[in-house]
Amino acid sequence: PEPEPTWPYPRFDLRVEDISHPGAILFFRNIDDIESAMREAVTASFKFLYTPETTPANVKTIQLVLRAFPGIAYTHGTSTFKEIHLSLEHIESSSARARDEIMGTLVHEMAHCYQNDARGACPDGLIEGIADYVRLRARYVPPHWKRVPGDTWDSGNQYTGYFLDWIESRQAGSVKDLNDLIFMNYDDDVFRQVVGHALDDLWQMYCS
Repeated sequence: PEPEPTWPYPRFDLRVEDISHPGAILFFRNIDDIESAMREAVTASFKFLYTPETTPANVKTIQLVLRAFPGIAYTHGTSTFKEIHLSLEHIESSSARARDEIMGTLVHEMAHCYQNDARGACPDGLIEGIADYVRLRARYVPPHWKRVPGDTWDSGNQYTGYFLDWIESRQAGSVKDLNDLIFMNYDDDVFRQVVGHALDDLWQMYCS
């Protein structure tokens, strides 16, 4: 087998706002090597969105913040520094499958740290769909996900994630090419450039 590429991993930081919170206790009980978990989550983005030659090295630090807030997680930052906020309440509510949910959420949020978004011009559904595509390929699929079409191709999250997975299964490397082409600009015609079919035609084929 080929050796693992030398990926440009960033520095990882951790901030916990309430170590006595049940969600924090679950986190540390299920994630015994935090650096390895974060490296695994970053590796998923490198493997499924890039090649060793195209992997970006601009992100220098990723800080994971564990704190209580409604919702699941979100990511913000600059081109060199990213901060992922993971809800302790969500971890607590996922106690039956805490490790898989923590890892799946980390994989999704790490994708937001690295994916291209046409400088903010991409449809939100595509952004979320790419992140869930990475989670799907990393095999952290939550039990409520279903491989069924959404109302539109860019319904987002698992719906668009499964659509992208279907495209990838038809033509390997498609999602990497798509991610590469949306570095600066976005237009629906990018799908034709990648796989030779118009987006509407692809969606109709997928739905049928």
